[in-house]
Amino acid sequence: MWVVIMEESFAFVSNLGVMGKTTTGSVLGFIGKFVNGVLSFLVFSVLDVLDVVLCYVYKIIDFFMEDEWKPCYCSSPKETIINSGNILVSEKGEVEKIVCLTSTKLHLEEISDTLYSRPSLAVEVSKTTVKRRKVVVTSVSKTKSVQSHSPPFIVNNTIVEMLQEKIGRRHKPQRVPRWSDCDCDTCNSWSHSSCKDTLFVHIGGRKDNVSENVLFIHGFISSSAFWTETLFPNFSRSIKSKYRLFAIDLLGFGKSPKPHDSLYTMKEHLDMIERSVLEHNKVESFHIVAHSLGCILALALAVKYPNSVKSLTLLAPPYFPTPKGEEATQYMMRKVAPRQVWPLIAFGASMAAWYEHVSRTICLLICRQHRTWEFLAKLITRNRIKTYLIDGFCCHTHNAAWHTLHNVICGTAAKIGGYLDTVQNQLNCSVNVFHGEDDELIPVECSDHVKNKVPRATVKVIKKKDHLTIVVGRQEAFARELEHIWKNAKTR
Repeated sequence: MWVVIMEESFAFVSNLGVMGKTTTGSVLGFIGKFVNGVLSFLVFSVLDVLDVVLCYVYKIIDFFMEDEWKPCYCSSPKETIINSGNILVSEKGEVEKIVCLTSTKLHLEEISDTLYSRPSLAVEVSKTTVKRRKVVVTSVSKTKSVQSHSPPFIVNNTIVEMLQEKIGRRHKPQRVPRWSDCDCDTCNSWSHSSCKDTLFVHIGGRKDNVSENVLFIHGFISSSAFWTETLFPNFSRSIKSKYRLFAIDLLGFGKSPKPHDSLYTMKEHLDMIERSVLEHNKVESFHIVAHSLGCILALALAVKYPNSVKSLTLLAPPYFPTPKGEEATQYMMRKVAPRQVWPLIAFGASMAAWYEHVSRTICLLICRQHRTWEFLAKLITRNRIKTYLIDGFCCHTHNAAWHTLHNVICGTAAKIGGYLDTVQNQLNCSVNVFHGEDDELIPVECSDHVKNKVPRATVKVIKKKDHLTIVVGRQEAFARELEHIWKNAKTR
């Protein structure tokens, strides 16, 4: 980032010499960008150091509060994964393979290298080569090379012995919730019920004898309330009498289960959606409406059920085609979390993605204390506004947010293009994309990239709307747009 700013500074000065003059707006824009770059470098350099300090602080506190050391990704991935009850079986390729062990089954999962390959800002700058914005990321064994296909899965005798040892070991029960997570009834309702293996699903509209179903998937650090408090009350009577509307809380968020031993991979998220909605309610065909992170899950579902999806509506899809020579996971992380102090939404995303222990501290202060923040919000506003956005933002664990961000958003970066190719070539459903013109987290160009991959997609850019207000504040208009999409979807 710092090198890019310097390059642009030299280019700007050179242009001044050639042009002789420039507009006041361009000068102010350059100064603002330069100041933002300098402040960002200073702030994130401090955060690099702070994260290391917090690593040791949490190790000590975890030991005294939970009687054991908790692994983190500051150590090698092999140590972290093995200590967390899983076994790393491949260290080659862009997506790592691990064996997850439970009391009843063992299966392969995919994790993102961004969990443990997050170079400090100083290291990133020092390793920047002549090629602009190229980041050299060193893995545990050796530097990875970009490959189009993952290497074959190989298990040697050592792995077999480790599997036998772990399968026969009785794991110590974990405290639920952890000391740093919220212990309120809302966040932990799943632990006291018989629905530990299914998501929380809000069902609106008609409950039975329906042929039309709609699945709503929320974005990162959100909940089903993003839909139920905005769109559901604004759907027409006709839609409510004919359509069954499913709004889910993703695994680890809202009122859904938040297991400590989960790595919140794409497979785990999809399995829970299938089990909780499609299988449980015997859904054979459905429309999908998804926002941000939910767009990735929506595309994966569409690819898995090409003959079941009747329409696909994506809001602010995070699709950044990877340039040649870049690692998809690392490139995605730098795009959604650019390590800048401005805009604020990018600053928040950067702290959440780059700093494991800083982000845990933020969760400790915000999520664990969300009842206090909700009370203050109601007190200040005299209970005149709904707090569903605060609820969605706060009701999750650090473990869920951290792993979902890396394993789904970053970890699937190399697959999204393939998903879109499948949608274009194998699905006949309508594809509609909505994007806020002022979205500072996921730029409008992402929807343009989707259009390039799926030419039949309809892209609509909403003026003067951002990442949230593309729905919040225009829910009535968007409800009408969705109804039009569903009514004109091709029948199967």
